[in-house]
Amino acid sequence: MSLRIALAFDHAGIPLRETVTAAARAAGAQVTDLGSWDDYPHAAIAAGRAITTGDADRAIIVCGSGAGIAVAAAKLAGIRACCAHDTYTAAQCVSHDDVNVLCLGARVVGAALADVLVRAYVGSTFSGEERHVRRLGEIAAIEASPASPPSIPPGVPAS
Repeated sequence: MSLRIALAFDHAGIPLRETVTAAARAAGAQVTDLGSWDDYPHAAIAAGRAITTGDADRAIIVCGSGAGIAVAAAKLAGIRACCAHDTYTAAQCVSHDDVNVLCLGARVVGAALADVLVRAYVGSTFSGEERHVRRLGEIAAIEASPASPPSIPPGVPAS
């Protein structure tokens, strides 16, 4: 079964819509375009909902800088979002951090770079290495209790 990718854009992300769609399809993903919104939080919510309901495995969301939409998406339970403007981060965020939402900035990356970023993200898989699984467990604990996150283990520098 191919990876199911949901796409969502705010008004500033629309210029990358065709590129992102084509790149995800070329990388072998089944693509669902959720649409576009004037405000980036709405695009983030739509993409997050597609993942948490099981309608998509991952999402790619695009605003002007990638920052605002990443902040909004990261607030949603079960969403691990990353803004990536280089291929190493676009692939590594999945292989190490099991990121399920890639955030791009249409005013930061052009079509050629967006193409390779999307291909790197879609083509990457979570490594499942113990250290990464452990860290994801720690992140889940933070998400479960944001008002009082777990304490830092002994021996971990505070700075």
